[in-house]
Amino acid sequence: MPGARRVWQARGVTVTDGLRVGRQGGREVRGACHHDCPDTCAWIATVDDGRAVRLRGDPDHPLTAGELCPKVNRYLDRVYHPDRLLTPMRRVPGSRKGDPSFEPIGWDEAIDLVAGRLADAVAAHGPETVLPYAFAGTQGLVQMGMMADRFFDALGATRLHRHLCGVTAWLGAADVHGLPDGMDPEDLRHSRTILLWGTNTLVTNRHLWSSLEAARADGATVVVVDPIRTTTAERVDHHVQPRPGTDVALVLGMVHVLARDGHVDRDFLDRYTTGADELLASARPFDPAATEAATGVPAATVEWLATTFATRRPAAVRVLVGLEHRQHGQEAHRALAMLPAVTGAWRDVGGGLCRSTQQYFDRVLLDPVPRRVGAERPRAVNMAALGEVLVDGTHRGVPLDPPVTAMVVHNCNPASITPDQNAVLAGLARDDLFTVVMEQFMTDTARYADVVLPATTQVEHLDLMNSWGHLYLSLNRPAIDPVGDALPNTEVFRRLAVAMGLDAPGLADDDETMVRQLLDSDHPWLDGIDLERLDAEGWVRLNVPVGYRPPVDGPIETPDGRLRLGALDPTPGDETPDGARRADPDRAARYPLGLMTRKQHTRFLNSHYGGFADHHPREASGGDGTATGPVLDVHPVDAAARGVVDGDLVRVFNDRGSMELPASVVDRVQPGLVAVPFGWWGRGVNALTNPTVGRNIGSAAFHDTLVQVERLGDGPGAQDQEDA
Repeated sequence: MPGARRVWQARGVTVTDGLRVGRQGGREVRGACHHDCPDTCAWIATVDDGRAVRLRGDPDHPLTAGELCPKVNRYLDRVYHPDRLLTPMRRVPGSRKGDPSFEPIGWDEAIDLVAGRLADAVAAHGPETVLPYAFAGTQGLVQMGMMADRFFDALGATRLHRHLCGVTAWLGAADVHGLPDGMDPEDLRHSRTILLWGTNTLVTNRHLWSSLEAARADGATVVVVDPIRTTTAERVDHHVQPRPGTDVALVLGMVHVLARDGHVDRDFLDRYTTGADELLASARPFDPAATEAATGVPAATVEWLATTFATRRPAAVRVLVGLEHRQHGQEAHRALAMLPAVTGAWRDVGGGLCRSTQQYFDRVLLDPVPRRVGAERPRAVNMAALGEVLVDGTHRGVPLDPPVTAMVVHNCNPASITPDQNAVLAGLARDDLFTVVMEQFMTDTARYADVVLPATTQVEHLDLMNSWGHLYLSLNRPAIDPVGDALPNTEVFRRLAVAMGLDAPGLADDDETMVRQLLDSDHPWLDGIDLERLDAEGWVRLNVPVGYRPPVDGPIETPDGRLRLGALDPTPGDETPDGARRADPDRAARYPLGLMTRKQHTRFLNSHYGGFADHHPREASGGDGTATGPVLDVHPVDAAARGVVDGDLVRVFNDRGSMELPASVVDRVQPGLVAVPFGWWGRGVNALTNPTVGRNIGSAAFHDTLVQVERLGDGPGAQDQEDA
């Protein structure tokens, strides 16, 4: 805090401006993990002579309780990695984009170069020629994009719909709830039926597992609903395995049974909802036999699932974002948001819909700096359409005028994470596209940049951390000075604003000022929570009442103040095996297998660690420990039909691209479905994935992707064929 040093007593140690003097001496600094994960783990960095020497989970945090996940346990190796980018660089003249051919420059030269090129692009084409491209490389509210958004709004650049992930789930729940608050995930401790629908909790939300285990110890039944037998599915009481893209049909089958057997809470529907009769009518054709035909789930399982949800209470549906990555993902989330209303599950603490908690924070942590509105508001593009935007100069088929000729990338690696990768790479390779990348390492995207600017890590900058998996707000204090010449993204945009002569409100605010601005709220959920308290305590739970049930205890923020139900549409996506057989039989014949791109490894869940061999899964490493790449999960039935045995090299392809990788013949995927892990650097699974977005402005339909698989070259399968 400027101009003052404050000391508090907290949990038995002395705390000075967010720093702790450990009982054994040395300096400890509280912070919190920034990764795109629901858990937002609290951590403590130990600093010795200006160097971070230890990073451990904070044992006092009520939810994360001192445990960091396997990828973050080695985070300091990343901070001090020999390959880390530590100085600004520009592309060597004449070198080909995609080659890491760069030369170091100073910050003054880098800022002048970037500001000059952006100004030239704006002068030639107008400000909308500039495209910011950013996502959740950090989830910190300040470093994720607060200053960047101010900068690009002042410039008048094209707006980016950051909808690669998350928004479709929000929209589906919002269709029912208005502002879609869900139950506090910690209240799952009180549930007696928990449906983990399309979420792999043990791997991607590991700190919730203790609440689930506590509920099970008290008699709860935990069910996974997922097309793939995930790590979580192997550890729960039951696994229900629908065919890909048939979730809405399964919900309709459950509603049919609930109505048939008298488990509909008519009083709740009459008091809190509209459209219940339309929902029930749409479920009438989906008796258990029809549901089995539509989903592949046995009729008896449909009956059991519905009855258990209705009678073993409290009952909750836990859903995050995996389910949304489909053409009709919004409808699936809408369906799941309706299910607890049908049985009146919201009456009980521990009952209802348990989804992202992001909405709680979004209500109260608001940037006070105004943005352009109305006719002054620039155009927007969906980040999932980057390949189309850069290659075709269109967005969802509509020509872009002006075209994008300058792009600034931060907190993101679009060359790896964006669907239709071949188109994205072709766009990044354009000679007439000026690209700036703020990064910590030479990622796939950075290799295509004209200028690369070194960014700080989480232990080197200040940030305010919310969560989409719990209700605790955390403060991340910088533990060390920036390594090398790295700068926080916020400082880069402040310097660019000065160099470009932008003087809009808020562009000179420092990071601490922005934290204070976010906390300056009169909302009761933030009452008594300020920077001083966060400094003293490390984290504070929002003042949401314990056991809060949004539709019962708070307002339903729809126009009429009632949950909006209505008929459900079970149509599968056009690029699922079921949907393609109806919509495009020729495509279904050429590419008969559905592809899912999932996060499945505890040390490697996204592109943060996609280029680090030490984080790659064991099954993807050679005998000498070097990474060999991802593997394809394929069911024995589909493998046998193609002459593939375990370990064979196969080609996976469709009309977007192809990739070659070893096959793993396993029954955790069902017949007709293959799976490849997401996030590897280089030519990865996004060479195949579907960039289609949902019916509004939703997320990319990664999981609605059709492929074919063929065996390549010599391998175990070839030897088997010779023996035959």
